[in-house]
Amino acid sequence: MAENKALHVVLLPWSAFGHLMPHFQLAISLAKAGVHVSFISTPRNLKRLPGIPPSLSPFITLVPIPLPKLPGDPLPEGAEATVDIPFDKIPFLKLALDLAEPPFREFVANHPHTPDWLIVDFNATWICNISRDFQIPIVFCSVYSPAPLAFFAPIVGVGKSPPDIRSLMSPPKIDGSTVAYRRYEAEKILGEVYVKNDSGLSDHERSVKIISAIQAFVIRSCYEFDVDYLKYYTDHSGQKVIPLGLLPPEKPQKSEFEADSPWKSTFQWLDQQNPKSVVFVGFGSECKLTKDEIHKIARGLELSELPFLWSLRKPDWAGDSDALPAGFLDRTAERGIVSMGWAPQMEILGHPAIGGCFFHGGWGSAIEALQFGHCLVLLPFIVDQPLNARLLVEKGVAVEVERKEEDGSFSGEDIAKALREAMASEEGEKIRKRATEFAAIFGDAKLHQRYIEEFVKFLKNGVSSNQ
Repeated sequence: MAENKALHVVLLPWSAFGHLMPHFQLAISLAKAGVHVSFISTPRNLKRLPGIPPSLSPFITLVPIPLPKLPGDPLPEGAEATVDIPFDKIPFLKLALDLAEPPFREFVANHPHTPDWLIVDFNATWICNISRDFQIPIVFCSVYSPAPLAFFAPIVGVGKSPPDIRSLMSPPKIDGSTVAYRRYEAEKILGEVYVKNDSGLSDHERSVKIISAIQAFVIRSCYEFDVDYLKYYTDHSGQKVIPLGLLPPEKPQKSEFEADSPWKSTFQWLDQQNPKSVVFVGFGSECKLTKDEIHKIARGLELSELPFLWSLRKPDWAGDSDALPAGFLDRTAERGIVSMGWAPQMEILGHPAIGGCFFHGGWGSAIEALQFGHCLVLLPFIVDQPLNARLLVEKGVAVEVERKEEDGSFSGEDIAKALREAMASEEGEKIRKRATEFAAIFGDAKLHQRYIEEFVKFLKNGVSSNQ
């Protein structure tokens, strides 16, 4: 690479916002370090990203690649991310993106500065062809915490067959680790990750193909939080492993809203609550809760008797008035608010009245909450969430909602018990204190930018060695 030519990397995330957002935050962090980033996704996904800070706009280019049409149009019109479709349609989104190699290849071939690196996710296996044909090295960027990666490393090597269910129920050999699936979770993982879906590949096969072609594996974590699982994964993966830091979103400068904003009254309500007294409930847009699950969450909030702010995405199955149990809003009106649709989550988390967060255990949401020192109540559902939940309980910052071992069922009473333990009990004081202590790590922007700077050194050294 010439001395006067800046590093150019391409980011290609999977089309789920739990993947798009950390990749976008990585783009922001790389741009701050002077790297030019081409961020590639579909047109609608790019429009839904946050704005790029003006000072960084010269370094980040959003590159739209239209989502190819599939025969028979199995995807709804305008669906370009997992949030737009039911779970059973996700394989068709993968299949459509499998057809996006030609426009991506055209972008690489015609760009005046051929990318120095491809930073990719698990889905686009054709990236191996691009890497080979244009001689561009690949980095795999994991949006998962080190705990799930450490858990899978010794039992799911490249080219191996699906693991035995018993291995999915056994934690890695790390002192004190409880990071493992319960039987009902392990059975689900075997069916969802290792079985060929309508895209023609299993998610395991996709990841194996890409990982076999990479030069490094980067993880959204830091040694200050998770040295044991990071070291374990490094020792067992056979890859060059580089921590990226936690990529925390920037904290909002203020949380003031215009008089006509629907959120003004909500923040006025928060202003009237005691410090650290309100639990923020948010299961995000990707977690598609059933009617039974939402009603149990509502019952748990009601039984807990805690103040709450619930950001609830209107379910596809719900009409105008039946998403919540009858009378729930009236019974909890004096101590709770339910908001349907988008919420200014970072502004909410930064409000002094918020003391805890109740969510699914996704790694990105955990980072956002711990950035502000909030204790966590976890009700995990898919993929990495159960493993994250066990990690966060191990770290002493969370309570996981109890479920029945045989089928994973839970009740409103189970939720209320976990909420009270984390937010109000004497036993939970250690959890609340521990979460506050972790804010010093999760919210340290300078610390995490130093990890990015080390990653950039690796990228530059790799380019120089290939000259």
